[in-house]
Amino acid sequence: MFIGLTGGIASGKSTVSKMVEDMGVPVIDADKVAREVVEPGSEALEKIRNHFGSTILNEDGTLARKKLGAIIFQDPKERQVLNGIVHPAVRKRMEEWKQHYLNEGHQTIVYDIPLLFESNLFHLVDKVIVVYVDYETQLKRLMERDQAGEQDAIQRIASQMPLAEKREQADYIIDNSYSLEETKKQLEGILKECTRKK
Repeated sequence: MFIGLTGGIASGKSTVSKMVEDMGVPVIDADKVAREVVEPGSEALEKIRNHFGSTILNEDGTLARKKLGAIIFQDPKERQVLNGIVHPAVRKRMEEWKQHYLNEGHQTIVYDIPLLFESNLFHLVDKVIVVYVDYETQLKRLMERDQAGEQDAIQRIASQMPLAEKREQADYIIDNSYSLEETKKQLEGILKECTRKK
């Protein structure tokens, strides 16, 4: 059973992802994989350097994300080029991790994908868990977490698909508005049900 875990900014998805790992279920983290595939010496980083030039590298050879970000945010064509390099590399690496965990005998694997809905990656998973909090809680937590001003936090939440919409399309919902114990209890119940359904 392949389970997609997603949420929104400051909804607590990373906390739930950590809980999943602590329960002994392997997690394939799309963000970690995306960082992994552009490490120094990687084929993807070489392609990025060839296209964008060496100015997008730091002195130690790592990717200068802010510099690259400044280029692609202003130019949708350049963003497409970057996605065309990074996305296939991420998909390939995620597939490698999947095979690795299956070979180890795991029957349940969780894909931690922040933009599961936005990138329409449902084909990767059998079921989707959305980590949900209401808008007011999300806004408050984001402002506290990032010391962000209200306007900045509102804009960042608005740049993602609303959690209420994701909630409508989820197979399972973890309401993360309460205590960590409560969140863990919900997660345990869902994982039990998913492993029964295999």
